[in-house]
Amino acid sequence: MRSDAPFDDIDFGELPDSVNELLQRGVIAHRGDRAEADRLFRAALALDPAALPTYLCLYKIHTYQGNLAEARTIAQAGLAEAARQAEWLGPWQHWPVAPAPLDGPGRFALYTLKALAFIALRDNRTDDAAEILTALRRLDPAGAVGWPVIAALADGIGEAVAA
Repeated sequence: MRSDAPFDDIDFGELPDSVNELLQRGVIAHRGDRAEADRLFRAALALDPAALPTYLCLYKIHTYQGNLAEARTIAQAGLAEAARQAEWLGPWQHWPVAPAPLDGPGRFALYTLKALAFIALRDNRTDDAAEILTALRRLDPAGAVGWPVIAALADGIGEAVAA
């Protein structure tokens, strides 16, 4: 991005310049043209399907827009890619407890699992959210990826339904 741009670049970590440029442009576009943001993020994903921040950008914008099925699909793809990079085999229900401190693709995988719990709550799939949160309690007992916030939200929803 230009140094005279009206917004500071977001630090997406180490990415190819072409992917980073598309992500930066997508973030700016999202403020006024969500379709263009989606197009830019998908172009970044096509350039480098291993670039995990691209999945984050896509599933976040679709979650914010209420496109929950699309957000879920993208998050699941990002989760699969992060698990592949972390060398975590099999379904997330069978992943090992994460080492502390957690970083890299493993952190992204658990963060995306948390996002899937949030998406499930927004989509009224409370049983799915509960299953994911149960796994996160085991996988990340310290709550390093912030899943306790989603668990509190789920508890609040459960209390409201019970009332």
